[in-house]
Amino acid sequence: MARASFEFAGTTIKPGNRRSIDIPLPSFYTHSRVNMPVHVVHGRKPGPVLLVSAALHGDEITGVEIIRRLLSHKFINRIRGTLIAIPVVNVFGFVSKSRYLPDRRDLNRSFPGSETGSMAARLANVLMTQVIPHCTHIIDLHSGAVNRANLPQIRAKLSGEPEIESLARAFGVPVILDMNLLEGSFRAAAYNKGIPVLVYEAGEALRFDEVAIRAGVKGVLNVMAAIDMRLRQKNRRPPATMIANNSRWVRAPQSGILRALVTIGAKVETGSTLAYINDPLGENTCEVTSPLAGIVIGKNNLPLVLEGEALFNIAAYKAVDKVSDHIEAYHEQLAPSSDIPDDEEPPLV
Repeated sequence: MARASFEFAGTTIKPGNRRSIDIPLPSFYTHSRVNMPVHVVHGRKPGPVLLVSAALHGDEITGVEIIRRLLSHKFINRIRGTLIAIPVVNVFGFVSKSRYLPDRRDLNRSFPGSETGSMAARLANVLMTQVIPHCTHIIDLHSGAVNRANLPQIRAKLSGEPEIESLARAFGVPVILDMNLLEGSFRAAAYNKGIPVLVYEAGEALRFDEVAIRAGVKGVLNVMAAIDMRLRQKNRRPPATMIANNSRWVRAPQSGILRALVTIGAKVETGSTLAYINDPLGENTCEVTSPLAGIVIGKNNLPLVLEGEALFNIAAYKAVDKVSDHIEAYHEQLAPSSDIPDDEEPPLV
């Protein structure tokens, strides 16, 4: 029996075909049209419907490149099930290189939205009414904020959710954070619909990071194999991942110029010196120390800091050395220096 066509946003996609579709959004005040670009790959064989979304925050562009590479992957036309790829959810913020919408609202705090609310609420409503009803699984791609980088990591609600934990481990990054749902977030809205959601965090806003991009592409492919959208690799070793139940931002004890001593992925012990802060004359120096043992999974890259500003995000681990070894090995595996001459995608610099 032939597989049925996929009906999406008024478009019919036959099995074994793929289509780019524009979902209309509220126009600019110039009356210029605005569309959300979506690409649908409808496999010949039945299977899950996976949504991979990016740029929910308009300045988080790492996921845009991850989706581009995913859609150009050599296997993509042979998938089982259906892939829905939305490289730019927050089109308005993307155009203005802003995290937010023009009304300064955070789209990721505006779900499930409404037809008659703010621009953010209306955009959230479009996603919840026109996209989410089709999906069985979701991977939402994010980056750190401006001047703030994140180590490749998966964030998900794992407690009491064995399927989500299995998918988080399958993604394959060394760091997984068990995080509660945030009210108004896309992840919470989809989870409340019974859909397993992973959030991938890596890199920095408005910048490309080759390792973060490669880790994201590899992770999505791993999840697709785990849910039988593609063939699993034979004799593939399970990825070395460890779950952290909490993380903590270390904040600046005073304003000044930050001299960081640790970088993303570094292991730290309780009391380890992370940085120094001083005034422009080099006086009034203050030491910044770690309040816990763990791994630096987020870092402020701007040396000019104000008192109370978030500087380092540390994920708590008991087996710090073991996690650090996994991170180092993973980074070496994905680093451009390890490339073979016939790699399909040249590294971004």
